[in-house]
Amino acid sequence: MKITPQCVVALTWTLKDTLGEVLDELDEPVEFLLGGNDLLAKIEEALQGHEAGDKTDLHLEPENAFGDYDENLVFLELRKLFPAELEEGMTFDGNALPAGTSPDMPKNSIYTVTEIYPDHVVLDGNHPLAGIALRLSLKVESVREATEAEIGQGSMGTGFFKLEPMEPGNHTLH
Repeated sequence: MKITPQCVVALTWTLKDTLGEVLDELDEPVEFLLGGNDLLAKIEEALQGHEAGDKTDLHLEPENAFGDYDENLVFLELRKLFPAELEEGMTFDGNALPAGTSPDMPKNSIYTVTEIYPDHVVLDGNHPLAGIALRLSLKVESVREATEAEIGQGSMGTGFFKLEPMEPGNHTLH
């Protein structure tokens, strides 16, 4: 079966920056819904017409990946507003930030703790890969038709391309 606008595709990949540093490897196939919210538009576009066993390499500029880095999404907040077990790499949903944080923080962002000082915490609302051009080597492991329920959900529940709040110690991209 060839990849069509609304199907489920299982992928493996290697994600690198433009210097060749590996940022992520997906060795076991993960299913994504094409035509939903799982993949970046340029990835979906590149996969159209491919079938199981096909490989493709993509070069994604920031505007086609995770956007340009926006320094206006970096905030310095009081340390005392956050839990005692705070760690660098932890994330917070913008809709659930501790009371007393800056009202200027957009609620639709996920904030990553990037630095912890005795009295302050640095929160970054940019995606960790914002501002980075990426090279993605994809392999299509399988393709199948999406069910009506999957199409209705708009996702296979795979969060690689969307940041979700993380627990301490969970620092993976997918």
